[in-house]
Amino acid sequence: MTREIALAHTLVQLADTLVADFDIVELLTMVTDRCVEVLDADAAGIVLASPEGDLRSMASSSEEVHVLEVFALVVEEGPSLDCYRTGLPVVNQDLAASNDRWPRLTHEALAAGFHSVHALPLRLRGTVIGALNLLRREPGEIPEADIGAAQAFADIATIAILQHRAASDAVIVNEQLGHALNTRVVIEQAKGMIVQRGAPTMQEAFSRLRRYALTHDRRLAEVAVDVIERRLGTDELDPAV
Repeated sequence: MTREIALAHTLVQLADTLVADFDIVELLTMVTDRCVEVLDADAAGIVLASPEGDLRSMASSSEEVHVLEVFALVVEEGPSLDCYRTGLPVVNQDLAASNDRWPRLTHEALAAGFHSVHALPLRLRGTVIGALNLLRREPGEIPEADIGAAQAFADIATIAILQHRAASDAVIVNEQLGHALNTRVVIEQAKGMIVQRGAPTMQEAFSRLRRYALTHDRRLAEVAVDVIERRLGTDELDPAV
């Protein structure tokens, strides 16, 4: 499959999720996975704004990226915050060369093996609701075509989250984003329980949750709630099963 076909296939997949009852976290996780698969990026993550306006980590291609995103939000620095605040892309940032811009995040990102970062806004008609982050292990610029494709992914995700409703309707938007943020909290709790019961890492715990949800055609949040309330045993999530 050529790169162009892979990009087109990804856009079709994302468009197919635009139904009334789609799972926001599952959609955003798909976006981050596809960014790694078809773009010149080694990792990806998405942050969304809560109804109060603060950013939260909502999806990532790996647990390593999730930890970095949470750290960036705690220290209040990084490309995702700059991108969200300005509504403009922050691209081709060589971390070693821009150490003064985000000193604390740069230290952690370099330690994790990432050397360049990029952020694209989740934006619709002037309303910015978050940012899509791309990370590369090599320094240097990301191809312009990849920036365009990543922005297209971000745009589709934004449309899906707002669900065809007017961006100016703050009540509806806040309700939708609030629900998505609560869903992420539930998933994090379930991941923690699965690790306590034997999963080697948080990434593996999330993979088991997601794999079970896909296999049984269920929402990710519903499976997480069943784990938390012990209606679903962690042994049933085991990959061997």
